[in-house]
Amino acid sequence: MTIQWLELTVFIVLFLIVTVLGFVASRWKAGANLDHLDEWGLGGRKFGSWITWFLLGGDLYTAYTFVAVPALVFSAGALGMYALPYTIVVYPIVLLPALRMWSVSRSRGYVTPADFVRGRFGSPTLALLIAITGIVATMPYIALQLVGLEAVLRTMGINGSGIVGHLPLLVAFLILALYTYQSGLRAPALIAFVKDILIYIVIIVAIIYLPSKLGGWSHIFDQAQTQLAKPSKATGKPAGSLLLNANNQLQYATLALGSALALFLYPHSLTSVLASRGRNVIKRNMVALPAYSFVLGLLALLGYVAISAGVKPLTNNATGKPDGNTIVPLLFDSQFAHWFAGIAFAAIGIGALVPAAIMSIAAANLWTRNIYKEYIRKDATPKQEAKQAKLASLVVKLGAVLVIILIDPQFSIDLQLIGGVLILQTLPAVAIALYTRWFHKAGLIAGWIVGMGWGLIMLYGIPNPANGKQHFGGSALAMGNLSIFGWHPFAGSTVQIYPGFVALVANIVVAAVVTVIARRLKWQSGTDETEPADYHADEHDKDLRPIGVH
Repeated sequence: MTIQWLELTVFIVLFLIVTVLGFVASRWKAGANLDHLDEWGLGGRKFGSWITWFLLGGDLYTAYTFVAVPALVFSAGALGMYALPYTIVVYPIVLLPALRMWSVSRSRGYVTPADFVRGRFGSPTLALLIAITGIVATMPYIALQLVGLEAVLRTMGINGSGIVGHLPLLVAFLILALYTYQSGLRAPALIAFVKDILIYIVIIVAIIYLPSKLGGWSHIFDQAQTQLAKPSKATGKPAGSLLLNANNQLQYATLALGSALALFLYPHSLTSVLASRGRNVIKRNMVALPAYSFVLGLLALLGYVAISAGVKPLTNNATGKPDGNTIVPLLFDSQFAHWFAGIAFAAIGIGALVPAAIMSIAAANLWTRNIYKEYIRKDATPKQEAKQAKLASLVVKLGAVLVIILIDPQFSIDLQLIGGVLILQTLPAVAIALYTRWFHKAGLIAGWIVGMGWGLIMLYGIPNPANGKQHFGGSALAMGNLSIFGWHPFAGSTVQIYPGFVALVANIVVAAVVTVIARRLKWQSGTDETEPADYHADEHDKDLRPIGVH
């Protein structure tokens, strides 16, 4: 495949513009200095409604979302639409917990969810488990942004094998690393404006222009149904359908709900919330953010459009396998003028940088506050903390690049699937603890261990006949394979369910049982440093802790 120079030129020009913005951001809404996690890691905790809306949108709706959701619809049909109910129900679910988390974090100076857990339960061990879970779950998520960016680069003709094929990716992430190091959270906040404007332009044009070119939506859906109904060579069964069937409806519902419960447990999601100026900003955003879900729904439909357009995945020269993530870029490349395809690719590419920057900052904050300061240097000054976080953010990004270069990119997708199941297991210690301290810290630790262990065991046992994988083959567990110490309560059932949801239920049950035992045995429960009033604090309260002070 030859290099598409016009597309590449447009892509590079827009990429350079956001690079300049990334470096300029260090002086945008700047505090006294960036040598404090409040300033570097949370943008001074003073982002208003519009900035927060773009930041959260850029953070939650990633390049991989824009590439992978349509690719899943392209290959499986209706099941890929789970992302739509998931991103609709998440905001009503999260609204009240997010307000309480913002208030208690603002009152007590918490920067990470593990900070809150440390203060709420007085347990460094539980906080460490939450921090490690957050870092481990975030790393493959950053790697997936690279998968989206590489899919775009391949489509433009940069599809070499070995290290040469990854060179443009290394350059892009070197630039990202430098301006994130300098500007902190302000860089992705400013760049998110450009990214989201480009995404909205591209999707509005795509959803109007492409159906008119390909014979209308009725024709597109008919062709998609015909193609999805054809038996797969690997399995001999239909690849998918426009409608859910009796076996995958429960999987669809539990995957959507489980993903919704997990989304704001991710450190990067909470980082964007904590950077807000006040509770009213969060309320407005929870009302306005579904606008992105509408766009996501339109993007998902591009999977059916790609079937109608006859798109076939590009072969990844690094692995020799077809790359399903190139579906949307190839659709744009084949149907749009080259200059507009370049704009679309820039939107996806920049859409990789914004969440990758926020994720690396969130992971760096966890390392600095809950591992470095807790276990390595207890007397670290705010300046030393900020320095440590900046260095950690570089290491995290380098780790994500190495994941892509050293292993099959498909494996990073599997890792992200595992990450979703893992982060869901922090719900009792983080989200439920915002409302009640009934759970004992020993119960929460025991629940975490059981949820993690059983979740990984279930995922390990899921095969994928389509690509020949025996383990970690997806997120659909047949109920008949659900085993509780060898007992199969649903033996023979082919109905599928999301293992993360099952693991969470087990987590909560074990946490409750151990809590009851701990209270009967009068085990020490740790000291809660938070006050009831902390959970209702707002930006104009007269006794509120000053920003940038421990």
